[in-house]
Amino acid sequence: MNKTRVISVALMLWFTAAAVSFAGNMQMGTWKLNEAKSKIPAGMGKNNTVIYSAQGSKTKVTVEGVDKDGKPTHSVWVGKFDGKVYPVKGNLAYNQVMYKMVNDRMNDITALKDGKVLWSGEITVAKDGKSRSVTVNGTDAKGKKFHGKAFYDKA
Repeated sequence: MNKTRVISVALMLWFTAAAVSFAGNMQMGTWKLNEAKSKIPAGMGKNNTVIYSAQGSKTKVTVEGVDKDGKPTHSVWVGKFDGKVYPVKGNLAYNQVMYKMVNDRMNDITALKDGKVLWSGEITVAKDGKSRSVTVNGTDAKGKKFHGKAFYDKA
């Protein structure tokens, strides 16, 4: 087999493996906040739309929302669900996020500011894939502990 053909076959296998990997991730797609079901702590912002998309061998998470004062927020995270910290770009109170897959419907999430954990939680997609819940626990800037749960519907 010539070198070009070997490279072509290797690339085809890699793209196939990546596609299968992302197809199995139930988080992929667009999620809209179901505010009526959600219990968001006072003084905490809201993520109104969350979009998970494939970006090469990584996942891109784009979030549109509002901060605690109702001002628009936008952030983009690109990384792997491998338990490692990756930077977040945008106007948020945190600048790093770590995702870790627990199983095909659940992953852990941790938000950090310059390496210090601000909050952590769990994201779980319903068995039918049409909704998901995000549970978070943390400590606010004043040292007060908080707990929240947001529900999202697949768009």
